[in-house]
Amino acid sequence: MGCISFDLAALDASTKDQPWARWAAMDRELIGPASAAERETARHASIGSPLVLELLDVLRAWPGSAIASHKSPEQAFHKLAFAAELGLRRGDHGADDIAESVMSRVSEEGPFTLPSKVSAAHGGTGEETRGWALCDAPVILRALVRMGYGDDPRVARAIDFLVPLARENGYPCAVSSTFGAWRGPGKKSDPCPYATLVMLELLLELPARRDGPEARAAAECMLRLWERSREEHPYIFYMGDDFRKPKAPLLWYDLVHVLEALSKAPWLKGEARLESTLDVLESKAGSGGLFTPESAYQAWKAYDFGQKKGPSGYLSAVALGILKRCGRVNGD
Repeated sequence: MGCISFDLAALDASTKDQPWARWAAMDRELIGPASAAERETARHASIGSPLVLELLDVLRAWPGSAIASHKSPEQAFHKLAFAAELGLRRGDHGADDIAESVMSRVSEEGPFTLPSKVSAAHGGTGEETRGWALCDAPVILRALVRMGYGDDPRVARAIDFLVPLARENGYPCAVSSTFGAWRGPGKKSDPCPYATLVMLELLLELPARRDGPEARAAAECMLRLWERSREEHPYIFYMGDDFRKPKAPLLWYDLVHVLEALSKAPWLKGEARLESTLDVLESKAGSGGLFTPESAYQAWKAYDFGQKKGPSGYLSAVALGILKRCGRVNGD
């Protein structure tokens, strides 16, 4: 097990003019100590920043255009999750209207729906259809829980439907009945790595479920895939070179996203496979313990986490937060 030293002054400087990054660092207790009032001031600065206001502009038009790719950072459900990560909470300006728009679109099964097109060749009709998939529904639900809507009965019903879909080997590729026979490109018996990851994130957000058998099975799936990354690639999800490149925000299937989830599972502390994964992340730290993106979403190229030329305050806050949870950080 390693232990990284980071330069508190360097992190402070890298987040000073980026309210969203400063909130991320403060929320992870990397900068502080801070009083409740100081934290709330930082959170409001984050949600009032141009980055979050840009997200809110998109979210007011929820659900947006039909899904073409769940991987795309342009998808509204990813932007909802990012807004929640950057501090958007129940009662904030615009938050309640956005949440109500999301929760008003309820499927027959319970999860909230998004518009999508599934071609006849893939088991659909080719027409725009509203439904859910296990690669979007948990993302939406976790965002709503983080924002403070976990007590809404519509959220509870959706969660109660999704959780029992777990298998011993993780979560499958599953979709609403409106999408017919569609499923991703993999064996039906395989777990879907991304669906398993986002379900794990949701379960870890719920006190009554974070130590349950479904969360443990999902975490074990992630660790097994890491251990067998050269042999097992279910649904064409790889843990290869691209997977290991630090990247933000945490939208898809990559090293930082997987570790953000696993680092929050208390029963994994000291687990050998988790430690080997953390070793890879730790090896990516640069001068002062800060992190430079090795891969970037072009949609976010205007921000420091959307470039690969130098350290990113936001990515550094996320990565150092992971290492801190796992006892691998010394602040100087």
